[in-house]
Amino acid sequence: MTTTTSHTPESEGVASGPPPEAAPETAPRSARVIHNEATTEIPVHLLFRDDPVPVSVPVAPAVVGRRRGTGEQPRVRRPAPVRARPVPEVDPELAERPARVLPGAAGVLAGACGVAGCVLTSWWAGVLPPTVTRALELPVFAAGLGPAQWSAYAGAGALGLFGFGGLARGRAGRAWVLGLFGRYRGTVRRTGLMWVNPLVLRRRVDVRLRHWRSEPMAAVDANGVALRVVVLVVWRVRDTARATLGVEDHQTYLRECVEAALARVLSQLPADVPTGGRGVLGKDGPTLRNTEAVGDALTRMVVADTAPVGLEVFSAQPIRIEYAPEVADRMQRRRIAALDAQHRDTVLTSVVDSVEDTVTRLTMRGLVELDDYERKALVKDLTVAFCTGRSGDGA
Repeated sequence: MTTTTSHTPESEGVASGPPPEAAPETAPRSARVIHNEATTEIPVHLLFRDDPVPVSVPVAPAVVGRRRGTGEQPRVRRPAPVRARPVPEVDPELAERPARVLPGAAGVLAGACGVAGCVLTSWWAGVLPPTVTRALELPVFAAGLGPAQWSAYAGAGALGLFGFGGLARGRAGRAWVLGLFGRYRGTVRRTGLMWVNPLVLRRRVDVRLRHWRSEPMAAVDANGVALRVVVLVVWRVRDTARATLGVEDHQTYLRECVEAALARVLSQLPADVPTGGRGVLGKDGPTLRNTEAVGDALTRMVVADTAPVGLEVFSAQPIRIEYAPEVADRMQRRRIAALDAQHRDTVLTSVVDSVEDTVTRLTMRGLVELDDYERKALVKDLTVAFCTGRSGDGA
């Protein structure tokens, strides 16, 4: 790069005009600059600075040179900002924890005590039927229904209701999410008979390993061709609290996440290699026919989207990728034409090689002596014969 030192009018006046002492002291003196080929001006005093640039000063962005003679200001090339896709957030305090429950025997015992208390209160009040009194061999006692008897009825009835009303049956693969007055109280994963506070709200959640086969979902590939894709998702609920309380419907949320991830993955690759390529089945580059790679990318995206809401996705694999009905016929004809062109290219290459080998052997062994005209005629006849034979074999 060549550099030249520019001279300002003041500096030219110094050489041809009055001496420097005659110049007024108040006149501003412009700094000399150096011009390079890109006409980027570099002040001369910056080339001979003794003081180092502080490390804390950030490096300025790269400057792209302006076009010469246009007066255009230098353009600054700034990197494009990378915006990360926000990850869904759930209340960090909302996490699954075991709920406090009692064995089912405690509920049965409390309920039996409540029933027994009601029977004894009825005997005490004298309202017990005579047949029951004689069967139990109890003495006849008639105190009447007073405040004490009504209080005993209330206590025994409440004990019986709480005892029998709190009985619940836990099954394998199912869990109970408990809530009291809008607050999460824990999750029950126990099996068998148990007693749960009857005042809490129970929500049953399926925690078994589940699979979901989607309906044909619409998508497009990298070339904008419409596709229909069927996906098989294997998943389960890992955190019942977040899956139940952190999102309105975790199954609907999973379906929408799969559909969104499918649109992002399929739009990055073509469904097939273009017709001008060497192959038509995806052998020259990555395509959507590589279902293993597509499934891995789809699984990673779905796992990242569903993990914050307590869902554990093991795999999301496309089991069928086909063209949409409106473009299926056209793409089928295009593929058949590409296969036909590839077959004809192969046949033509084989015929040319065979003709060349035949003519070379005839001339090298001295069986025939051919001039240019005869050689062209022989090549033509052999080509027609070999092409006819190839066509007959293919038919």
